[in-house]
Amino acid sequence: MKKIKPAQRVEDIKEYYFSKKLRELAKLNSEGADIISLGIGGPDRAPDAEVIATLQREAAVESNHSYQSYNGLPELRRAFADWYLDKYGVKLNPENEILPLIGSKEGVLHLSLTFLNPGDGVLVPDPGYPTYTSVSNLVGAKVFKYNLTEENGWLPDFEELEKLPLDEIKLMWVNYPHMPTGRQADIEIFEKLIDFGRRHAIVIAHDNPYSFILNKEPRSILQVEGAIDVAVELNSLSKSHNMAGWRVAMAASNPTFISWMLKVKSNIDSGQFKPVMLAAAQALKAIQNWYDELYDVYAERRKIAEEIMNELGCYFDPEQRGLFLWGRVPENMESGEKLADLLFYDAKVFVTPGFIFGENGNRYIRISLCAKPEKLREALSRIRALNKRHSL
Repeated sequence: MKKIKPAQRVEDIKEYYFSKKLRELAKLNSEGADIISLGIGGPDRAPDAEVIATLQREAAVESNHSYQSYNGLPELRRAFADWYLDKYGVKLNPENEILPLIGSKEGVLHLSLTFLNPGDGVLVPDPGYPTYTSVSNLVGAKVFKYNLTEENGWLPDFEELEKLPLDEIKLMWVNYPHMPTGRQADIEIFEKLIDFGRRHAIVIAHDNPYSFILNKEPRSILQVEGAIDVAVELNSLSKSHNMAGWRVAMAASNPTFISWMLKVKSNIDSGQFKPVMLAAAQALKAIQNWYDELYDVYAERRKIAEEIMNELGCYFDPEQRGLFLWGRVPENMESGEKLADLLFYDAKVFVTPGFIFGENGNRYIRISLCAKPEKLREALSRIRALNKRHSL
């Protein structure tokens, strides 16, 4: 029998880091290791009770189990439009400027398939969300990494960008509040990005899932005048409404871009479950108290995460936003990976090494706030004990 081989694209990409690490974590825990996971950013709290009640009620309706429209329920698109107007001051037409998605990770693929031919260039931040790179490789695009550094405040260096072969580049990935560094972008940075995209015919893809986490000034790149002509913004209910497993997100842009994305999407999936969409529409009606409580929950956890960073001798920017805390490891530590491995195997605490986000993350670690305070305090206690043994 001749050997069967996968497509070249499968050989060219690696298994997602968390897929491998969480498998190892589960195996060790099954053997009694009791490792505390502060690695992945999966909210551990439930959505609002009325959201769950809506799902239960609508799931009991016999007619709600059929295929749905590829561009989502009108009720969900209107709810997204109302949400954007209320929270960002951005007016969107729910008929043709919003496309519901089965999670924004799906949106990364749809956007890439929509705008990138094999060989086209795509700008990917370093450090940045690994899926931008892996999906770009899957669609056969040419990845151009652009540097984000602590010295430059984790913001794009536009002088450096202008030196790249921009005629080859069709798409640029941007993500603020930035994952993993937690940097918030001001409107001036968004204005520079839109100007850059306009001048070079580059689509600015802004991935915006963290704007309500530890952040009282949520921002959208679509707040910039004329941004909708050149930008696509992805947003999600995963973090802002504790609905990660529900897979509800959206893309917002001009009608032409949305229609192109819909062509791709309609050939990949068959729409979302109607009760999920109706429940998501209910979630988007949350009053300000919901966001205030969310802020308070993560603020409490953030304080303990900061204590952990201090115990490890890591430097961090207290102005970070989002679901994580990003810290630079001490000079006497070889790398973030070495520190993460020490914590994993010796303290039984899993934190994310920064190298998985790019070369510029090599000397950093990331702590997730998606663990209850008692787990964070237990992690702190274990790290203090480790510190006494190893003098970190």
